[in-house]
Amino acid sequence: MSIEYNVPKVTVGRFVQEMSQMYLALFAKEWPLSKLPAPFVWGPAGVGKSESVYQIADRISEQTGKHVKVTDIRLSMFSPIDLRGIPVADKEKEFTVWLKPKIFELEESEDTINILFFDELSSAPQQVQAAAYQITLNHCIGEHKLPENCIIIGAGNRTIDKSVVFKMPNALANRLQHYEITVDFEVWKEWAINNRIHPYIVGYLSFDNTKLCQEEIPAEQIAFPSPRTWTFLSNILWVMDGVKKVEDMYTQIAACVGVDTAIAFIEWVKKQKELPNVADIFKGKFSKYPASSDALYALIISMVSYVEKKEKKSGNGVLKPELENMAVYASKFSSDYQAALYTNLEQIKSVKDKLSTVKLYKDYKRRTAL
Repeated sequence: MSIEYNVPKVTVGRFVQEMSQMYLALFAKEWPLSKLPAPFVWGPAGVGKSESVYQIADRISEQTGKHVKVTDIRLSMFSPIDLRGIPVADKEKEFTVWLKPKIFELEESEDTINILFFDELSSAPQQVQAAAYQITLNHCIGEHKLPENCIIIGAGNRTIDKSVVFKMPNALANRLQHYEITVDFEVWKEWAINNRIHPYIVGYLSFDNTKLCQEEIPAEQIAFPSPRTWTFLSNILWVMDGVKKVEDMYTQIAACVGVDTAIAFIEWVKKQKELPNVADIFKGKFSKYPASSDALYALIISMVSYVEKKEKKSGNGVLKPELENMAVYASKFSSDYQAALYTNLEQIKSVKDKLSTVKLYKDYKRRTAL
């Protein structure tokens, strides 16, 4: 539990699981969405707060078969009028009516579920936060009412995150259900493997997972490591693959994760030149084994990435003979590294059934089951 905020700390995965489960249970009971408090997720920049909302949308869509539309509202860029609307005279010019703000233009179809995501709420001035009171509690503001199919979720930085943050008034805080995101490396690694984060990054952070997310950020520091900035760097590394060597990309790496982390990352990458060619392993060609433990783990991540990449391509994905060749090579690993390889491969859903037909893998499962 977070002592500062008196709220539970959860990983992104846990938050997604609990929120999805709660909303699906509500749909099954046919209760109105306004019966549930709006969840609010706190945490430093780049830990996956916004991403969690889109993962919740995907889970709900998969389970209900409905289109789930996320409307992302950055409240730090809004004024109270943006939420309340603009006052104009009615036709008889006797009363004031309020033009409906654009954010309330949501789909009301029974085949759609809306998620109104109030991001950066804690960075909004208190007048704007106050304008959100009625929306979060009653799903309306003034005469403007949200459709029945609308979920509200909020997110924001903490006061300790050195971001522009205004203290949330107690009246608003008491209308929300609060969670604080904490970063768990194993949860992030599973996500990273399934989302093609560059194997050098997964390998390096497996070697030193303290670099996944910098918690203490000095006020003057601009570039720092976080799950978000590592994802940015992963995209850059894939784009520059075959164009420029990683060890020659110091400037671009430091621009994402900071100077100190960039130096450490590049030094680690230089040591990985002893890695064998991954494609050769799957072709059954003889290949050497890395000497150091961190290099071996980097190789395992590269092998998993190779399989994941082939699975996403059109066709049959990785073939049984390739998995058999891989298993022969991996049979020389110690039990810990075999476990690391197979555990990661089992997380790729489309590969698990294929693995179950490979003799050496079945032998490994029998041994570990004893």
